[in-house]
Amino acid sequence: MNFNSRSVMAVLLSLAAAVQMASGADSPKTVSLINGKDLTGWKTVGRGTSEWTFGKAAMDPDAPAKLKVAGPGEDLINTNRTVNLSSEAVFGDCIVEVEFMVGKSTPGNGTDSNSGLKMMNIYEIQIFDNYGKEKPGKTDCGAVYSETAPLVNACKKPGEWQSLMIDFRAPRFDEAGKKTANAKFVKVTLNGQVVQDNVEIAHGTNVSRNAKEHPTGPIYLQGDHGSVAFRNLKVTTLN
Repeated sequence: MNFNSRSVMAVLLSLAAAVQMASGADSPKTVSLINGKDLTGWKTVGRGTSEWTFGKAAMDPDAPAKLKVAGPGEDLINTNRTVNLSSEAVFGDCIVEVEFMVGKSTPGNGTDSNSGLKMMNIYEIQIFDNYGKEKPGKTDCGAVYSETAPLVNACKKPGEWQSLMIDFRAPRFDEAGKKTANAKFVKVTLNGQVVQDNVEIAHGTNVSRNAKEHPTGPIYLQGDHGSVAFRNLKVTTLN
């Protein structure tokens, strides 16, 4: 069979389009969840009205356990205690990157500087001020909350911005909805140090221990346990 040049070109263009579409389907996609001005893309969880605000976060020198708005800016700030936030977007396998700030914890007060980021609303990585603690435990910063202590104490001083990266794999289910593989924290990095490495989690953490598991779910920011600020929250989906 003979092809003229126009036919050959059409075939080549079709093949190129198919390859491009396939490549795009498999390419990671990164989205930003904090827009710096309002809570578009978030649902509030808990009682009361939202007191989350935007500005430049800083530790309050008159109340070191709390943060304050030090001026205009795009940081997402909770200056005391308020509702939790759950993203409208849902994710499966993904990498979450975020910066956070907490105030100074008070010995014996578990609600000071206490927050967390939960994958799928139920698997929590703890955010807390335990700067200087020799051996961190299961409720310290970087822990899979109440399940697995961080490998090292990587906390910075309260009032400083800290970086958190979570490489997460969602639980797997068969066609009948039966779970075939647990959720997994492939790696959690706090301020450049690995604090969790290849940790499977067979259920939700703490109060979510008996929660129903799903193949996809939201990102959850805890605001009802103490003052905290977040910025530069990005999620990269993995196919």
